[in-house]
Amino acid sequence: MDLPLVQKFKDKQILSRLKNRDKETFIAVYDANVKEINRFVYFKIGNREEANDLTSMIFLKAWNHIQNKTLEDAKTLRALLYKIARNAIIDYYRESGSKLTASLDDEDNKIEVIDDSLGSDERIDQEADFEKIRRQLPLLKEEYREVIIMRFINDLSLDEIAEISGKKKGNVRVLLHRALNALRELVEKEILI
Repeated sequence: MDLPLVQKFKDKQILSRLKNRDKETFIAVYDANVKEINRFVYFKIGNREEANDLTSMIFLKAWNHIQNKTLEDAKTLRALLYKIARNAIIDYYRESGSKLTASLDDEDNKIEVIDDSLGSDERIDQEADFEKIRRQLPLLKEEYREVIIMRFINDLSLDEIAEISGKKKGNVRVLLHRALNALRELVEKEILI
């Protein structure tokens, strides 16, 4: 499903202001997106300081991209930021040859997935399930880990993930299904051990 017409109009207005070098608009865009982009980068590279540096570089690249290019390659500003972030992460790995060391239980970047409507026994079960997932997520292949992070940690829609990854929405849905099945298998193996 397409973005609502109001959101498309709002994005076009923002992009137009950015194209005209409106620094206040860029600051507002930065403030609205920096935590989400930083979290995405952190879960991909696993180092807090480098994730912060890379996030700053991503926003600088976004500013330069908007100033120098047409924006037809991205339907939304959010998708543009994620595309630039993905490319920056690829460049980071090429240059450093690093491996992922991210953890879902990082003290500076806690993810709260506990449902307050649950009773204490149910909450304990949910926390145990989350712990099993946290241990297994880094074992997934990169493509699966990325789609799970975008969908369930950064709460991106299937349309946004499709635009960011350059895949069709149906392909993203299949990829997400496969990723969840692979994660489920890893968690079930851990339970059996």
